[in-house]
Amino acid sequence: MFDRFKRKKKEEITVKSEKSLTKLEEICRGDHESYKALFNAMFLDPRKIGVSMSAAAEKAKKLEKTKDILRARVWYEIAGGLAIHKGDVNKVIEYFSKCEKKSPETKYPILKTPKKAVAKAQEYYKKHLKD
Repeated sequence: MFDRFKRKKKEEITVKSEKSLTKLEEICRGDHESYKALFNAMFLDPRKIGVSMSAAAEKAKKLEKTKDILRARVWYEIAGGLAIHKGDVNKVIEYFSKCEKKSPETKYPILKTPKKAVAKAQEYYKKHLKD
């Protein structure tokens, strides 16, 4: 009589989800240090940035002179990201070091192994960007 009011047992559904790797993770497979260094430092498609590396650095220097430290740091980060794309390790070190000086509580892992990280980024750009 009350069968229609009984709750039906829910079927358990097991879903196996495989995490697909990003293109950067594929390039850095087995090299977590380089991945960590590049994760927040590099631009995946720097062609979409509407400013050159030198112009970003100049903007940062001007902002430094006006004591606008936060915006200067942001522009140095942009210049550093563009330096990664250019493959210029010395500029990467210069710009991200300035970022760290402007914001000592923020650490930039790319400064630990810049040569290796820039090499991985260049590998990524060669494989995934068609100029």
